[in-house]
Amino acid sequence: MAAIQIKMPDDFLIQISRLADKTDEIVPKVLEAGGEVVLAKIKSNLQSVIGKNTKVQSRSTGELVRSIGMTKARMDRNGNWDIKIGFAEPRDGGNSNAKIANILEYGRHGQPAKPFLKPAKSASKQPCIDAMKAKLTEEINKK
Repeated sequence: MAAIQIKMPDDFLIQISRLADKTDEIVPKVLEAGGEVVLAKIKSNLQSVIGKNTKVQSRSTGELVRSIGMTKARMDRNGNWDIKIGFAEPRDGGNSNAKIANILEYGRHGQPAKPFLKPAKSASKQPCIDAMKAKLTEEINKK
């Protein structure tokens, strides 16, 4: 499955470290705010490429778009917080949603690539950072 990784800016990490005991409450909210921006961009890009420029009429059921979602923010065993955006499984009919998304993203013999993840990563990077900064500022002002 494709993965997108966006690094947090250093000044953002410094602000988070100043929060000390409130970090475990605030970080998940901040990550989820940024994740929503990325998720929305991926969904919109995916909807724009499904069924476009095909030789035969599209048989899209909308299942791939409905299957994309975001996890809650979690701390890994190294103490790093993360949030994941991906496709829920299983899919009706036996195929994997991740497999179909991979074919759309990179294409296959006789089917040109229709990238939606890589452009979403590029287009949502700064809005994601801005949303996280705004949410962090909001949470800091609440405390």
